[in-house]
Amino acid sequence: MNPNLTPDTTNPQGKPASFIPDLVRDLRAFAAVCEETLALACREHQALAGAGNYQPFEFCQLRKDLLGRIDSVMVGIRRWRLLWQQCSPVERDSVSDVKAVIQMLQDLIVRVLQLDRENQQSLLRRGLVPARHVTSCAAPPPNFVANLYRRHNPH
Repeated sequence: MNPNLTPDTTNPQGKPASFIPDLVRDLRAFAAVCEETLALACREHQALAGAGNYQPFEFCQLRKDLLGRIDSVMVGIRRWRLLWQQCSPVERDSVSDVKAVIQMLQDLIVRVLQLDRENQQSLLRRGLVPARHVTSCAAPPPNFVANLYRRHNPH
């Protein structure tokens, strides 16, 4: 990642911004960490579904390691966000690599969240987590997703 990039997002020939390949690389690195997170959640789900003795500390340490890696990757993604938002909507729409990786990330994150929620419920049923430590499953406000998109898309 090059933190010294200028806000100019196009070259003189009008081609897409020169930072796009680096952005795609960093998004793919984030996707790899998300895939590892999903794999860990799947392994934990299988361990919780089995009749054997579940070892929570094994998964706790692996989660902590992943959180550190997610934090470091997110620092890079935040840097690219400003430059990406400075691109014109036409230019952003023309970069299919970024759009595809972002869609893949959204799908991965939803799968991780769903599986994690199932794992929390399994832990609760086994009595391994006090109910006060489990987040509420109250429904979000009716326009929650629409407002979220509106905040993050300056269109």
